[in-house]
Amino acid sequence: MPGYSERHHLRYTPQQLFDLVADLERYPDFLPWLIAAHIRRREGDVVWVDMVVGTGPLRQAFSSKAELRRPDRIAISSHDPLFDRYEQVWTFQPTGNSGTLVEFSVDFEFRSPLLAAIMGAFLDRAARTMVSAFNQRARQIYGADERPSVIP
Repeated sequence: MPGYSERHHLRYTPQQLFDLVADLERYPDFLPWLIAAHIRRREGDVVWVDMVVGTGPLRQAFSSKAELRRPDRIAISSHDPLFDRYEQVWTFQPTGNSGTLVEFSVDFEFRSPLLAAIMGAFLDRAARTMVSAFNQRARQIYGADERPSVIP
C-alpha cells in the first residue's frame, strides 16, 4: 500500500485525543476489522502489542511497538515478519480555537506478495477509515464535536 495520510481539526484537547489513540487494548471495541489487541510489555513510554486483524475467516496476527510521547505524538511500527514495512504516526497539535489539529499517516508493505493480494485491499480500506472510527469513538467518550473539518 502506498502511504496514506489525513489531517483533521477536532474540537477535543490534544490530551483527550492522545489518550484515545494510546488506549490500544480498546481498539477492538470500535475498529471492526481489529479482532484482538493485547499489550505484551510496557517500558516507560514504549508499549509492545500483539494484534489480530481480519474479516470473516481471514485473520492475521502481528506484533507492533507503540512509542507514546504525551500529549503530541504516537508512533506505531512493526518489525513483524509479516511486513517489509509498517509505520503509523499520529500527531496532535493544539490550535488557537480550542481544538486540535490531528494528523494521521500510515505506510506499510507486506512481505508476501500473496498476502498482499489477499489482505491488501482490506487493510487499505481499513487505513482510510481509521480517523473516522477514532472521531466516532471520541464523540462516544467525550461528547459531540461540532462538525470536524478535513484539512487537505
